[in-house]
Amino acid sequence: MNCCGLLTAQKEPVPLKSVEVELEVRDHVATVVSTLNYENKEDKPLEAVFVFPLPGDAAVCHFSATIGQRQIVAEVKEKQEAREEYDDALSSGQQAFLLEESEQSPDIFSLSVGSLPPGESASIRLEYVTELAVQADDGLRFCLPAVLNPRYQPQGSGGSEGASVQVTSVPASLVPYSLSFSARVSSPRPVSKVESNCSLDPLQYLNPEQTQATVKLAAGHKFDRDVELLIYYKDAHQPTAVVEAGQASAKPGTLMGDPVVMLSLYPEFPQAVMSSVASCGEFVFLLDRSGSMDSPMDHSKRQESRIGSARDTLLLLLKSLPMGCYFNIYSFGSRFQHIFPKSVKYSQKTMKESLKKVEEMGADLGGTEILEPLKHIYSQSCIPNQPRQLFVFTDGEVGNTKEVISLVKKNSGSHRCFSFGIGEGASSALINGLAKEGGGHAQFITGTDRMQPKVMQSLRFALQPAVVDISVTWDLPKGVSVTVLSPPITALFQGQRSLIYAQLTGESSKAAEGCVTVKYSLAGHPSQNQLHFSLKPAEDTGLTVHRLAARTLIRSLEMEERERRGEQDKGVKKKVVEVSVQSGVSSVFTAFIAVNKGDGEAVQGPLVRRNVPTPRLMGCSTPSFMATLGARRSLNVSNYCDYSSKLEMLKYCDYSSRLDMRNSSLRSLSLDALSTSRAAAEPACKSKLKSGGSTAGLFSNLRKKLGALKNPHQMPPEPQDLLSSCNEDCTEPKQTPRDPLLQLVSLQKASGCWVLDPALAAALGKTRKKVEKRKPSSVNQEVWATILALIWLHGFKVDAQDEWQLLAMKAVSWLRAQNASCVTECVEAGNVLLGCNVKKDVLGL
Repeated sequence: MNCCGLLTAQKEPVPLKSVEVELEVRDHVATVVSTLNYENKEDKPLEAVFVFPLPGDAAVCHFSATIGQRQIVAEVKEKQEAREEYDDALSSGQQAFLLEESEQSPDIFSLSVGSLPPGESASIRLEYVTELAVQADDGLRFCLPAVLNPRYQPQGSGGSEGASVQVTSVPASLVPYSLSFSARVSSPRPVSKVESNCSLDPLQYLNPEQTQATVKLAAGHKFDRDVELLIYYKDAHQPTAVVEAGQASAKPGTLMGDPVVMLSLYPEFPQAVMSSVASCGEFVFLLDRSGSMDSPMDHSKRQESRIGSARDTLLLLLKSLPMGCYFNIYSFGSRFQHIFPKSVKYSQKTMKESLKKVEEMGADLGGTEILEPLKHIYSQSCIPNQPRQLFVFTDGEVGNTKEVISLVKKNSGSHRCFSFGIGEGASSALINGLAKEGGGHAQFITGTDRMQPKVMQSLRFALQPAVVDISVTWDLPKGVSVTVLSPPITALFQGQRSLIYAQLTGESSKAAEGCVTVKYSLAGHPSQNQLHFSLKPAEDTGLTVHRLAARTLIRSLEMEERERRGEQDKGVKKKVVEVSVQSGVSSVFTAFIAVNKGDGEAVQGPLVRRNVPTPRLMGCSTPSFMATLGARRSLNVSNYCDYSSKLEMLKYCDYSSRLDMRNSSLRSLSLDALSTSRAAAEPACKSKLKSGGSTAGLFSNLRKKLGALKNPHQMPPEPQDLLSSCNEDCTEPKQTPRDPLLQLVSLQKASGCWVLDPALAAALGKTRKKVEKRKPSSVNQEVWATILALIWLHGFKVDAQDEWQLLAMKAVSWLRAQNASCVTECVEAGNVLLGCNVKKDVLGL
């Protein structure tokens, strides 16, 4: 690879100096304005390239540059035309700016700042709008992505061919630019609190009703991790409609010239239906076992790994499945595996066999090739009367996002897909796209979040009866017609928002009202929700709703274009470009281009390329990765290091970043030594690892020896020394005690009951003798054991009820089926034994 112009961690000049972000949240819609400040401190003109993540569903709607006192506002143009204009400007010595979306994933953008003269500064302003997702606890989640992990690009998957350019990423702790971030929140309802994974200044209310507030990041924040805000309003979310007037300068009858309505629907289902849990279904769990899953869940605390947390979550899922269902577990990396050749009936035997295999799963399958296991799952025939539910767990580092989402959409009629993005840098385009096209629900687990409650919420959604036969009808005044811009609603979940965008054409009086009715069938019962709304346009929304509507239409058309690719019809692509240019919202076929055509002198001298680093999390990516710019620069992140061994990762990542400034012959010698030692070290390390050795600290001694090379002329260690370093660290770790809740859950049988044995007594913190002594004489051991387990859960783990609620319901069903006498006596005796005071009706008995 040609590394010309790569920036290193050793403080060479970096063009991007700071990022300023202003966030405005109105109810559930966010407008984000980012200002990127560049400065060329070199003695040559340069071109700075910055590849960065944005939310996958963002509508990028403004891009401008300020050089000195002059502001240049970019226009949206067809992508190839924009690239040619940019190249022409650079070749004639003019300053130019190009912003384009990746062809493989809509959450990656490339910004090129061209011909920045020595000593010159430039300010880039980028604006986008996005809807905020509703969380399990009714919070609204905003994420400002900082971390762009390399995306694994399987060989032979899509993407344009083209010249390669380096896209730099550095360890998150060494990001050389800072972030200032402020947010303003307003809503018809009071703002109760704002939480974040980063340090915040106290929330400041702007009015007595507390419906407006501001908050800022604490000073000194390095933009080295995703910034996540959770916004809570005092009342639960209500259905709303916002009508926005068209642009005065746009032609009536067009998307931007007509009013657009945004409907937010929150369906309420009958309680009787919600309390019932399906006893059927085919549950397929697809787990990412690529090397990046070995990273810690929270990098600030070096806590449990992503793969470890996923294993614990699978334990809870398997214990919570209903008797009578079917299931299977797939895992994937560069290849994929499955526990059973096809889905099997859920029983004690199949559950036990699965849990044994799950315990052995590590982050040891290489890259992130999710497409092939999905194809295999979809090739399996569906089981009659067992609706298929697919659960996908991944840290979202894939390069062929659009190909994966298209496959899920193609098979959306046969299943529901629930997706989980694990850790910072997970692709929002992939995680949200899987759930949206698969008619399921998406969750993100970052920082100190526990994976288990979020996953169990999705399992509850999956166990709810599927909503079918969804239709939307409009009742509008005479002379007003509607064009729906959103794709049809395919899934409705209790408490979750569904959005509809529609263009309203025609004239009506200002006092006129419209009505929309959503009809559906739930568990065989026809239901409907209605929303009446005023056609009078809201004030002060600018063109936010129009831009979100345009983004929704563009994404639908792009999906249609991918499905019809290969056909001669270019009409869909032409329509995307037309909507994108008219609305000023970017698409995969367009780009923002700004050229400084002022009367200044042409920039003299050869152009030096500088790639601005993006944060990466230690241990989950290489220091630099490829971006293919097709035709000229169609962004497409290609294959990066295979994670098949920790030594290989160290060879590519830690070692090369430490030695960036040292002489090349030393680097060559050292890497050769490391490669030589790998063959000798691997068998020893593997055998230790199989017996439970630590992977996180595996190479600490090795790193010390490599890091000690202060003198650039010092010879690297001999291969045998490197081997001894590896072996010193491959010792058995101290066995960390298992979480008491998971310990108890692991003992539950598939039927829902517990067995009275020493393991259960230990999990309850008692001896078997004490547990048996307190048992009422007329009660059998399994009933007594199961009641004790339920009392312990309610008495000691009520704060984690989201995690064990379903398996407790299964235990209660089992107890009812036993028709056991003396339940009251058992509960009283159990409370005395465990020191609790849990009432019988609280247990559901």
